[in-house]
Amino acid sequence: MNKNLWKQDWFAGLLISLLFLLAANTDLLQSLERKAYDIGVAASSRNPGDKIAIIAIDDASIANIGRWPWPRDVHAKMTDLLSGQAKVIGNTAFFIEPQLDPGLKHIDAIADFVAKSGIPSSADGPQLDALIKTAQDTLNTDRKLAESIKKAGNVVLAMPFTLGEPQGKPDKPLPETIVRNSLGKVVDPGNGNLPLPAIAVLPPIPEIAQTAAAIGHLNVNPDVDGAIRTEPLVVRYYDQFYPSLALQIAARYLNLQPKDIQARLGEGVKLGNLNIATDSALQMHTFFYSGQDGKSAFPQDSFFDVIEGKVPASKYAGKIVLIGATATGVGANQVTPISPAMAPVQTLAHTVASILNQHFFVVPNWAPWAERLAWLLVALYLILALPRLKAGTAAAITAALLAALLLTHFVLMTQQGLWLQLMLPATLLLVGHLLLTTKRFLVTERGKEKSEAESAENNRSLGLMFQGQGQLDMAFDKLRKCPMDDSLMDLLYNLALDFERKRQFNKAESVFGYMAEYNPKFRDLEQRLARSKAMAETVILGGTSGGRSNASILTEGGIEKPMLGRYQVEKELGKGAMGVVYLGSDPKISRTVAIKTMALAQEFEPDELADVKERFFREAETAGRLNHPNIVTMYDAGEEHDLCYIAMEFLKGKDLVPYTKPGQLLPIPRVMDIVLKVADALDYAHLNNVVHRDIKPANIMYEVETGVVKVTDFGIARITDSSRTKTGMVLGTPSYMSPEQLSGKKVDGRSDLFSLGVMFYQLVTGQLPFVADSMAALMFKIANDPHPAATTLRPELPPCLSAIIDKMLTKDADQRYQRGTEIAADLRKCWAVIKAGIAKK
Repeated sequence: MNKNLWKQDWFAGLLISLLFLLAANTDLLQSLERKAYDIGVAASSRNPGDKIAIIAIDDASIANIGRWPWPRDVHAKMTDLLSGQAKVIGNTAFFIEPQLDPGLKHIDAIADFVAKSGIPSSADGPQLDALIKTAQDTLNTDRKLAESIKKAGNVVLAMPFTLGEPQGKPDKPLPETIVRNSLGKVVDPGNGNLPLPAIAVLPPIPEIAQTAAAIGHLNVNPDVDGAIRTEPLVVRYYDQFYPSLALQIAARYLNLQPKDIQARLGEGVKLGNLNIATDSALQMHTFFYSGQDGKSAFPQDSFFDVIEGKVPASKYAGKIVLIGATATGVGANQVTPISPAMAPVQTLAHTVASILNQHFFVVPNWAPWAERLAWLLVALYLILALPRLKAGTAAAITAALLAALLLTHFVLMTQQGLWLQLMLPATLLLVGHLLLTTKRFLVTERGKEKSEAESAENNRSLGLMFQGQGQLDMAFDKLRKCPMDDSLMDLLYNLALDFERKRQFNKAESVFGYMAEYNPKFRDLEQRLARSKAMAETVILGGTSGGRSNASILTEGGIEKPMLGRYQVEKELGKGAMGVVYLGSDPKISRTVAIKTMALAQEFEPDELADVKERFFREAETAGRLNHPNIVTMYDAGEEHDLCYIAMEFLKGKDLVPYTKPGQLLPIPRVMDIVLKVADALDYAHLNNVVHRDIKPANIMYEVETGVVKVTDFGIARITDSSRTKTGMVLGTPSYMSPEQLSGKKVDGRSDLFSLGVMFYQLVTGQLPFVADSMAALMFKIANDPHPAATTLRPELPPCLSAIIDKMLTKDADQRYQRGTEIAADLRKCWAVIKAGIAKK
């Protein structure tokens, strides 16, 4: 091959075009296609109609009704309210397991015993069998829900499938209550296209399934970037085909049965007179409706408001009512073209509306040919035309072609509902033009100049770009290559301020010093330079050593307040074992936060540091998922310079340490209330597989005026567990540790309950249950010696309270309380005994 061929522009254009064609299915280009698709969806405007309403299982509902999942008589009550009003009720909750009340087992056993023993009913009182029947009916919430669904006659339920290609035959046939929901007619034109396959299904329990008007699958098929853009209208389970929940709801609204749904494999779905266009896997490209003034496109009411009668059931007359979770932590939100976090029930509403309104995006059969033609035209332009055009003319034509491709894409989507993937030719056009223009510039027009020569304008632009990306050192390097003038002084001044905000005061000093060489009288440069030197010599923000810290001079004139990540540090609140706690604010949302900093680099050796940081962020993420009224909320965690930090809820109260001192003890009822709330919080955390490991008075915040109790520092003890500081001391609080924790065994939630018992003992007596002169002696006592009974130190304590403390401090974890709810229950019983004793007096 001619060596000069590699230098030809047309050959470079050919190579670029072929490379782009080979990369058409890569994640990058497919992500660009999806991003353009999402923009087209967001720009499309259509009316969803008023057929659909959402009843949301939101945070307020869970706070008022109770922890999810709810007893099924709650769903039954909602179904009864909507019965006779809603045209269709779609419930997204899974009823795949029986919900047995513990008392029902005993009632059933009594019923069996009575039936077998022949005990006669009372002649003059209520019939025994009638009483048993009433008890069974009251406790059998599954039966209540089934009866409500049957009475309503219009409830459509959901069932999840496990997607995957079957390798054989199913273990057993599905029950008839499920099979009757399969499609009655599936047309196979023989083109080899099939819907998404499934290998398993979790149907509703038979008692509920047999009463449902219809049952549909509730599965999603995320796109390459994890977003939800399509609805699999049909799932293939071996040789059967099951419609989606959205399709079943739409069919029910049109008074159609599953047998009336006709699927044509590889082409689309026919629902009555509605023709739903799909891809080859029978997936519909859902139309997502944009709301007005930031509101949802579909009316949404709280489940609690409806069930309490605050929202009349008549509001839903003749409508499709979708019931589903929107509460935090209940289900996983979905990324959609119009929202980064959409609740599944809201996605379902958009899907049902798309079906009924015939609003969906279609990939026409001729789309692949049109896309290839667009690529070919762009490739021919790069190969044949661009090399022969002058720079200005080429730029104008390229801009016009790019605009035409983008305009075609968005007009087809917004006006015709057609999706053509035109980002490949558009990206090829833009990148190809830039590469060929750059090649021409470097090789032809600037071939005799050094390739590393940079213009002042380029360096200025790069400097600003790096500064905007937070790469301040590279920004300073580029700006120093520019000729010095007043406009550059302004840029350097702002760069130095950014270094100050990052607490890199030595680098701010370097920038100010560089500026001073040109004009030392610029603005307040002299004052800034002097203060930067002072700040550079001061202990860094977050240090725990003695002396003056940056936090103490934050408010001195002219100094910018430091930033930790996105948070602005206001003032120091206090110091802990491993760092400083600051008062901060989130400028974007005007939220006050407490920022706990941890100078891990000062506490751990370099070979341990990477592992400790990994644990820090993993435990912070775990603790951040906890959502309980008695657990402090964690907003964010990050690393800035040499500090790790956690931004959390700012609490007005103080910790319990002052109330452990003799003479400052709280009243017994308040102590019981505090321990009860902490026990509930720990039970919630343990159920979410989070163990605190450092329960002590310093980690419990208490506001006397309101009685608010918050557990803090979840996950922090785990970060330093089994690690040693530079001085070799084990981190933690041994006086509050459980025997298994001190012995190095694997600990679970019961260890936290022991520590809570130590704190309980101290709050009511003013003393620790285990005291020794040395660490070794203390550890031995905790592991082996019994604690003095609380009543020996405070005889007036109720016996039931002393018994609770004794059980909490049992050394054998198996004999100790197993859950925090057990402690809370015993405390409530004890308080009832105390109140009864007070009443008798």
